[in-house]
Amino acid sequence: MAQTPQPPPALFDRALLHARQRRAHAQGEVTFLLDRVAEDMTDRLAAVMREFHAAADLWTPGEGLTGLPSLQRIALDEAGVEKLPFAPESLDLVVSALALQFVNDLPGVLAQVRRALKPDGLLLAAMIGGDSLTELRQAFAAAEAECEGGVSPRVAPFADLRDVGALLQRAGFALPVTDVDRVVVRYANAFALMQDLRRMGAANVLIERRRTPTPRATLLRMAEIYAERFADADGRIRATFDIIWLSGWAPHASQQQPLKPGSAKASLAEAVKKAGKE
Repeated sequence: MAQTPQPPPALFDRALLHARQRRAHAQGEVTFLLDRVAEDMTDRLAAVMREFHAAADLWTPGEGLTGLPSLQRIALDEAGVEKLPFAPESLDLVVSALALQFVNDLPGVLAQVRRALKPDGLLLAAMIGGDSLTELRQAFAAAEAECEGGVSPRVAPFADLRDVGALLQRAGFALPVTDVDRVVVRYANAFALMQDLRRMGAANVLIERRRTPTPRATLLRMAEIYAERFADADGRIRATFDIIWLSGWAPHASQQQPLKPGSAKASLAEAVKKAGKE
């Protein structure tokens, strides 16, 4: 008897994420990353040279991708439910900006998006990944190890470019493409960076996060280590954000297809021999 597959373990406290995003909106959001992604997404869609009549914005924080017309906006579910409300083959386009890094079951969500797209429909999304916030991660780990003798989860694990490409293929997307936009932002100190993260609604929401306040000595030492390792000559520190872009199409007969193995009409070996004789 086949066993029912178990859902992947939850990494993120989605109720806390929702609360922090609401608080950031009320206090005045820091949106420079989202603004960059929104502008880039508009340019990328313009290059597609197609009209999309049934489109959805999946979980983009804040006001969503307001610059794109005719979008059905899907808000984040506070309870962490990741079942999408789309009928099969009902959408021409799904977009998402800076939200998929907080998904507990990214393979499952991508598979649902693939089923929701009509043949030749497009997924275009941007998520935080790669080496994002590596400086903050390293500084906190060193400070906690030095001051407290242990390390707690501070920065979420991020998918890298290769992982995301493999997930698109696994979900059944045709013509998958991934690339990364690295943004390096400079701050006066680590506390200014952490303030921006709070006002992005992007502070630590890991379920396994530390639940007790961080001692002042650890925080101060973290800031010192950050400045020692990652400051420029003028004393300002660097913070890395890797924005991973992913796109894929629902398969359609009109799309370019890879050649079948052995179907080539010219031999590479013969071409090399011929070139050597010339």
